Amino acid sequence: MLTLGAIREAHARIRDKIVRTPVLTSETLDAESRASLFFKCESFQKIGAFKARGATNAVFQLSEEEAKRGVATHSSGNHAAAVARAAKLRGIPAYVVMPHNAPKAKIESVQRLGAKVEFCEPTIAAREAAAVRIIAETGAQLVHPFNDYRVMAGQGTATLELLDERPDLDLILCPIGGGGLISGTAVAAKGLKPGIRVVGVEPAGADDAFRSFHSGTIAPMVNPQTIADGLRGSLGDKTFAVIRESVDDVVTVSEAGIVRAMRGIWESLKIVVEPSAAVAYAAVVEGRVEVAGQRVGLIVTGGNLDLDSLPWISEVL
Repeated sequence: MLTLGAIREAHARIRDKIVRTPVLTSETLDAESRASLFFKCESFQKIGAFKARGATNAVFQLSEEEAKRGVATHSSGNHAAAVARAAKLRGIPAYVVMPHNAPKAKIESVQRLGAKVEFCEPTIAAREAAAVRIIAETGAQLVHPFNDYRVMAGQGTATLELLDERPDLDLILCPIGGGGLISGTAVAAKGLKPGIRVVGVEPAGADDAFRSFHSGTIAPMVNPQTIADGLRGSLGDKTFAVIRESVDDVVTVSEAGIVRAMRGIWESLKIVVEPSAAVAYAAVVEGRVEVAGQRVGLIVTGGNLDLDSLPWISEVL
């Protein structure tokens, strides 16, 4: 089970191995939204993304017997780097399956951290099949990108920090891919402040969480089409159960909205964020969630992307 207590234990376990990331504000973005916006900037986290939290918690919860053969995972990038880093900290092997079209910057990050990388076709089925084979061959422990209570608890530590700094929030907006982050976010937020609202945001071109939430059954994503590569995964049974119980709503945003939000964050907050990290703010930009007059926390998930292929640049100079 995922509980506030488990999230607090995760924070105690990992806080000396991660960064307490800043919460940034912008008068310009506040004026445009007619709200008070508080950006929890996980782009400043170790490996450049919130994924360091969940992976580190999962790897350091393993017993010595479990850990000795290493850990394995599949990921388009940020979770892969997070597992590789956590394994390096613990001194154990890491085996990572990545789609061959993962961003170059994310592939290089995983390789620099010493993980053994195997590439696959860019489908969930291909990723999972390769991971199963590697685990059978090596005996490594699976650290799932999202459908793992240890990972979910680690991701929830970002919200512990956010509400410690801003306990007056009315609403938290959080991106959804596989659902690990929003699961931890919602349980932490509702545990600390029962009246707060938690809304998930995902690209319209990868809207499995939106369809699943509103239908009441998991609707897998077969062929996601979005610039937000970190949000192309489908929900797991564990994350979906938590989302149904603790999340207030799920909305979608357009590709144009994601790019506009990403550029707005770059220009106003003066920080580098990847497309997936701009999705929560895109819901504000496109008016998908009513925020006027409210204090709103936004989880800015990471800052890893190829700078040679920014979405508002038509050609490389």
